Amino acid sequence: MDDIRTLNRRAWDKEVEKGNQWTIPVGPEAVSAARQGEWEIILTPTKPVPRSWFPKELLGCDVLCLASGGGQQGPILAAVGANITVFDNSPKQLAQDRLVAERDDLAITTIEGDMRNLSVFPDESFDLIVHPVSNCFVPEIQPVWNEAFRVLRHGGILLAGFNNPLLYLFDPEKEKEGILQVRFAFPYSDLTSLTEEERHHYYGEDAALDFGHTLGEQIGGQIKAGFVISGFYEDIFPGELISNYISSFIATRAVKVGLSDLVI
Repeated sequence: MDDIRTLNRRAWDKEVEKGNQWTIPVGPEAVSAARQGEWEIILTPTKPVPRSWFPKELLGCDVLCLASGGGQQGPILAAVGANITVFDNSPKQLAQDRLVAERDDLAITTIEGDMRNLSVFPDESFDLIVHPVSNCFVPEIQPVWNEAFRVLRHGGILLAGFNNPLLYLFDPEKEKEGILQVRFAFPYSDLTSLTEEERHHYYGEDAALDFGHTLGEQIGGQIKAGFVISGFYEDIFPGELISNYISSFIATRAVKVGLSDLVI
């Protein structure tokens, strides 16, 4: 597991150097607008998170941006007035958040670590967790949901984005020809579903290791951890072949509630 984390840390550091779209921090104009109350963030490629999904008052709200480095979600929410901690596996992604914080005079704490292990935080440390598409870079995700539940306060909210598992079914070579041909079964893993030569051919030698998770692991896993799902939407990735036919990304809003809060 440490080897996977090390490889993916190195891969995302290189993505920062390449200028991957998910590593480019927001500009000063977006921060300025957020300070005036005009803001949005995304968990998936294109759709903004509905304002109704956030706590009614973000000013002074303790927010964990989980596996969310890159200077995108964290700085916007900091500009709104939230207390922001960005937790990510990539030092260079975290550096993007610090860059924006210094440029725009924002208070942002950055911590390097594995999204499956939040032991650096005590129980019930946060009011809100923002977790954009990223759990595809760890082979098991139940620890992510369990840890998120632990560090959230009672009534806290988890906003998560993740891949539709359909993304992992198809032959990459055929996709280049415009054909969606089923090839892979679940569980999908770049380590076992492809040979190393195939992985390098399709995605490049520097690519992060990717893992496909079922909806049972994604949505069911949040419920298993103790969350109640209270919001759901789907999104596409423009230019992706499968997006011509079905949404390839999902976002959920989940709440940490007690049994006394449930109405049956």
